[in-house]
Amino acid sequence: QVQLVESGGGLVQAGGSLRLSCAASGRTFGNYVMGWFRQAPGKEREFVAAIKWSGANTYYADSVKGRFTISRDNAKNTVYLQMNSLKPEDTAVYYCAADRYYSGSYYSANEYDTWGQGTQVTVSS
Repeated sequence: QVQLVESGGGLVQAGGSLRLSCAASGRTFGNYVMGWFRQAPGKEREFVAAIKWSGANTYYADSVKGRFTISRDNAKNTVYLQMNSLKPEDTAVYYCAADRYYSGSYYSANEYDTWGQGTQVTVSS
């Protein structure tokens, strides 16, 4: 099973950009569907983006479509989330997640079996 470590969070002004990284341990990273979720204070964890094994298929929440881009480098065991045109409502803790036994529900937190510790993203207005 992989272990996940996120990095790249921080404080940015509205309209700015951040790039999150999620480094995975283990030799079987390419066998995992990877996702990004976020959780704002007082709210439930919500789906942000997901990417399949080869990176050919990506999925996004409507709220981030056109602004965020998920990608992966299987040689580096890393998945990325490029976030552009950030808004104050994007403020949240962002979590990376890995799914070894994909069943199709990339948007559901229950689909994923391994989670990172999270990285804080704060967008000021």
